[in-house]
Amino acid sequence: MFILSFLSFATLSLNAQTNIVVFESVERQVALLELFTSEGCSSCPRAETWLSGLKRSPRLWLEFVPLAFHVDYWDYLGLRDPWATKDFSNRQRDYAASWRSDSIYTPGFVLNGKEWRDGSRPEDGPRSSGAKAGVLKVSSEDLKRWHVYFVPASALEGEYEIHLALLANEVTSDVKAGENRGRRLTHDFVVTALAKSLLKIEANNSAKGELFLAETLKGQPRRMAIAAWVTRAGKLESVQAVGGWLPNRSEVDSVK
Repeated sequence: MFILSFLSFATLSLNAQTNIVVFESVERQVALLELFTSEGCSSCPRAETWLSGLKRSPRLWLEFVPLAFHVDYWDYLGLRDPWATKDFSNRQRDYAASWRSDSIYTPGFVLNGKEWRDGSRPEDGPRSSGAKAGVLKVSSEDLKRWHVYFVPASALEGEYEIHLALLANEVTSDVKAGENRGRRLTHDFVVTALAKSLLKIEANNSAKGELFLAETLKGQPRRMAIAAWVTRAGKLESVQAVGGWLPNRSEVDSVK
């Protein structure tokens, strides 16, 4: 049996004793980059192509964690986006409300809880602010039940929540209606499952928790990833994030 350890400073270690998948951030803040998108939006494929290109960035998982939330408010055009949910649309509405905006749109980028309209969109992704945020660590033996440990850079104040998302990559869709009718679209970093839980504050200025991430795969993703981020309870802005590529389920099962 072995241990796969994917650390935000890009190291991989193997151990013959256990079969735990571990992702751990560095202390500086890792940016959380969210894209709100839809297969029913004619301008979204270009934004998604840029997001897909971040797979080649050497700073992926080190300085930023990307997610694509598919929204359902374009489904009235005659096509139901298979990855869209009302919850993701509401998440974007909550962001808009926090900015005191009356409108939502796609493609829409959010970076660390703030609207991101960077027209240049650097090929290697957004930069980390460099601010010290603390170390976030998530681990799992079966890729379903995840243990969380967070040590902030400063004293804990109030309650914190952990959010965990399962990301599908290289999934394709032949669009038969709507503004992208007749196109074959490829998506990456697609959120297919999302869970959150309160963290329990420990006496040594740390917090820990546990949550279950149900596997709800659609299509045939060639590669899966995980994204986790901590927020203050009831808030949208990420305090710290971590993520990485998952091993195939068969690799985990074979070492149990």
